[in-house]
Amino acid sequence: MKTLTQLLIAEATEYEFKSDLEIKKAKNWLKTVSAFANGVGGSIYFGVSDDGSVAGLANVQKVAEQISDFIKTKIEPTINFILEPLTVEDKEILRLEIKTGQNTPYYYSSDGNKIAYVRLGNESVQTPIYILNELILKGQHQSFDGLESKYSLKDFSFTLLEATYKQKTRNTLEIPNDFISFGLMLENQKLTYAGVLLSDQCPIMQSRIFCTRWNGVEKGSIFDDALDDSEYNGNIISLLNNALGFVKNNSKVKWRKTPSGREEMPDYPQIAVHEALVNAIIHRDYMIQGSEIHIDMYEDRLEIVSPGGMVDGKRIQDLDITKIASVRRNPIISDMFHRLRFMERRGSGLKKITKEYHNENPPVFYSTEQVFIATLKNLNYKKSDVIENVTINVIENVTIKRIDKIVEIIKLNKEITTNELAKLFNVSGRTIMRDLNELKSKNIIKRVGSNKAGYWEIQNGGNSDGKERS
Repeated sequence: MKTLTQLLIAEATEYEFKSDLEIKKAKNWLKTVSAFANGVGGSIYFGVSDDGSVAGLANVQKVAEQISDFIKTKIEPTINFILEPLTVEDKEILRLEIKTGQNTPYYYSSDGNKIAYVRLGNESVQTPIYILNELILKGQHQSFDGLESKYSLKDFSFTLLEATYKQKTRNTLEIPNDFISFGLMLENQKLTYAGVLLSDQCPIMQSRIFCTRWNGVEKGSIFDDALDDSEYNGNIISLLNNALGFVKNNSKVKWRKTPSGREEMPDYPQIAVHEALVNAIIHRDYMIQGSEIHIDMYEDRLEIVSPGGMVDGKRIQDLDITKIASVRRNPIISDMFHRLRFMERRGSGLKKITKEYHNENPPVFYSTEQVFIATLKNLNYKKSDVIENVTINVIENVTIKRIDKIVEIIKLNKEITTNELAKLFNVSGRTIMRDLNELKSKNIIKRVGSNKAGYWEIQNGGNSDGKERS
């Protein structure tokens, strides 16, 4: 007989606990069923309280029948699920496993209304419109870049695409035959969105990159703290070229003597920067209105932030990048970038980026449902250059300021995780754990429930002296 902990360790996806089956408020758990089916799948354990304690079910067979009836009548279209009775701590519980679906979106249906849900952190929320659109395309086995646009071939020119194709392949791009063959145009002379994004006059507003070189290691005011900034829009080939140029112009190349001459030491490996930018352009979500790619350069790192998380809903930080299957959000754009020799087809971009660092300050990849962030470390940055003249008092002041900010953040989001805090402050998880332990020792915060499903609670108004501050 396995313990609950052993069961959860074996879970490859998300999970939730329900102490009992809610009949009158079935929506509370059915929306999670919808969210799991629209995402990477997951499990709901009935008979387990929110804090992870095993309550048990009086009649597992009856509960299983009720769950099955609810799902069949309230979730559209039909989903793939498994109900598995389990014995934990001599008590009967029920595991409902929901498989990720291919016929998305999956809706919770009640009183004539249909609502699709997705996971956002530890919650199941109503699907934002841009994610719903992507789920619809997934269910129809289509992609945004392959959709027919309102523009015709005659509306645009393709000088940059033709010149780049000629330079990279030494062949001439045959129009309209190659356009149709490559998926840039349909038989009716209407361009696909991939074709529009590769046109000289590309009118898609969200085809933009904002680049900023910040003074120091933190983001500040664009007017006071930016050493350089540029905004680029339009054709995605020009976006790549301009972004590469911005990074190059704001990077340094050191060198050292070697027996055979000298060795150049750039801040960032050129191949890594190229691969990271290509990855951002081809895999970003172009359906998010008002969105753009952001490139933020600091003294110690380069961050590339692109709209849209992993295509399959998973989180890159939870995966082994050496074993990730290639799933392309924009297959036509990806194919064209391969034809233009900007990338390989094998989906090896992240591995190539990591390989360029030779295990020295490896890059960091992070994603949520809405964003993908690639952080490349400056190989020439040394913390000692910055902190050698900094006193202990200043370091302590920095820690105090961070702890104060942590309290304010917890007030706004009591379910925030250690990893999320570490990302916000650009420090290690171990540093955040020290801060949290200090706050707990001073009775400023306390943890309620388990590390997985619990939350933070503010004590004494968030002050160690127990006095409320105005």
